[in-house]
Amino acid sequence: MHLRSLRPSAGGVRSRVREAESVLVEQYGDLVRLAHLVLPDSLGRHRRVLVAHALVQRALRRAGTTRSAPAVPAPRGESRAGDSVERLLLAEVLRAALAHGRRPRLWPARFAHPVALWPRLPLVVGLRLFPRSGGADELALARRLSAAPPAARAAFLLRTVHGLPTDAVHDLLTAADAPDPDAALRTADLLEETSRRSPAALLASQEFDACALQAGPTDLLRRARRTRLLLGAAAIGLVTVVTLTVTGDGTTHRPDTGTGTPAGHAVPRTADLVRTAAGLWDNTSRVDFTAWPTRGTRAHDQDLLTRALTAWTHPQATTRLRLAPATTATPPTTAPQLLYAGDVDDREVVLFYDGQRLARYSETRSAAQDAELSLARVDDADVTTAAAVSLTPAGDGTARYLLAPWVAEAETRDLLRPDVLARPLHVSKDGVTDPVPTVPTTAGCAERPVLQLRSSPRIAEHHAFLLAPLGGLSPVHLTYTPLPGHGTPPARQPREATGPQALLAWAHQACALRPSSDTGVRAVNNWDFAEQDLPDGGGHAVWTCARADTWRGPGDVTISFRTSRYAPAAPARTITSARATAACSRFGQHVVAASGWRSPNGHWYALAAGSRAVTSLTVSGDVKATERSRTLAVPAPRDPRITVRARLATGEGLDEVGTPGT
Repeated sequence: MHLRSLRPSAGGVRSRVREAESVLVEQYGDLVRLAHLVLPDSLGRHRRVLVAHALVQRALRRAGTTRSAPAVPAPRGESRAGDSVERLLLAEVLRAALAHGRRPRLWPARFAHPVALWPRLPLVVGLRLFPRSGGADELALARRLSAAPPAARAAFLLRTVHGLPTDAVHDLLTAADAPDPDAALRTADLLEETSRRSPAALLASQEFDACALQAGPTDLLRRARRTRLLLGAAAIGLVTVVTLTVTGDGTTHRPDTGTGTPAGHAVPRTADLVRTAAGLWDNTSRVDFTAWPTRGTRAHDQDLLTRALTAWTHPQATTRLRLAPATTATPPTTAPQLLYAGDVDDREVVLFYDGQRLARYSETRSAAQDAELSLARVDDADVTTAAAVSLTPAGDGTARYLLAPWVAEAETRDLLRPDVLARPLHVSKDGVTDPVPTVPTTAGCAERPVLQLRSSPRIAEHHAFLLAPLGGLSPVHLTYTPLPGHGTPPARQPREATGPQALLAWAHQACALRPSSDTGVRAVNNWDFAEQDLPDGGGHAVWTCARADTWRGPGDVTISFRTSRYAPAAPARTITSARATAACSRFGQHVVAASGWRSPNGHWYALAAGSRAVTSLTVSGDVKATERSRTLAVPAPRDPRITVRARLATGEGLDEVGTPGT
């Protein structure tokens, strides 16, 4: 790799500064966007904007320094002189943004980060500045970028917006001291592949424009209280000094101040609770819990709200705590959003949202000490997964739900009866449903009740979806991916499980839905990935991969098998399962499975099937056979033990996942 270092003479510094200033003014918006995108999310939207502008402006000062500038890659081929200055500024901004949240090599790990010890400059008093929110695609891209390393975000932006080739991006990352440029470029490739719209168009939108800002006030009431407190403390201090001066005898007396108030964040109070207006959901592109209005007849009951907020911020031994998987019980750092406070059956219920978690506090009306606090992650919720929240504890066979303001129709149906129409569900003016049957906790499978909701036409036209109550705060979103077409068609995307074909497929999988409050499942998708005609008049077979995604990220899969000879609601036969795998997701779009099968005539066969990109199958074990097809059926001994390996259209091999089912 050829690198060159710009070492200006003293006489050329001024001209280079003028040239760098010209380039910086011309490219200012792009440079600020780069810094804003690379800076850590932990700074918050306001701080990231201010720091991004500061880093870009500081890059101009560094460009004019007389000491050696950082190594910057030489432009490949012929280029103008301004190109090198532009790349120098890019490298300076990128290095500063990457290093902003990085702990110095010799800094002790047990001490606070030195950035946290430095004064929080630049400082803007009384205002909060942040980019305007974009649409659903922009928000989805922002979430994916927040999960990627800073260097990968930088590579993604440099290639899509700045149009730099891969080699130039690699050189810039190296010059900016990025830890692993090759890994960053690979991650950037994945980000480009998962973008539904043009990445360049998305990154050029207002969601990522740190120069087109929206200004809003800070907490005015809190500022006024702090001002009064500061003035009061100053007055007391002045009086104390004057008193000691007048009455002092040369000896300093230290009064007993007691324990005092520990330093740190102020504890949120009921007066600070965020209350959202009723019509916000109809005027925002972010349709999730942030758009829920404050509802309930006890929304202004200060005593109830104080008890609920205290149970979260200062847990008591008398309050039962229920935590969903990967959910922390730490108190909120800022005042949470109040979603609901009211009477539900024989309990008083309060529902909070802090941007990442739902908190449900409930107590019996007759005894406030019989209290319970349930916490669950709901980050990255959307129109469907933020459509309903359980207001009552699980376990009594029914539950009441608080529905989102965008739910226009509510019904219930039984997954085991796909041919029976859904029944209307009554909802109060506050959005609380009548009692809804929950999935039974017994081992039987007599019914599998689910909610069938329909969004308002102002959100999406004719958008109905299913939610399964499995015992958590949020019901589980059910989706369906149909069989692929013939040949090698493009991958189909999950869709709502409300059509006849989806309901029939879910009828065979419904018994696999079991109530459990400790799984943290967010959504379950049934993917019919292969079909085949069986020998000996065995009918038509469908292979299904059911993937359960959790709020914390990992997902579990279960591969099953059903035939046309099964009854409409007969449970499908489980073939294999796997935990914490990417299989059957957009990051694992290929799957293969095999099983022994007994025909209606009593003959045994080895069956195998693969998804749309599979071109050949090879089984081994008790049976050895190869078939250039997506399905295979060959004679086998009784209860054969077999494994299968597939060959994809790309030439890669694919092994089956998981452990055999029963």
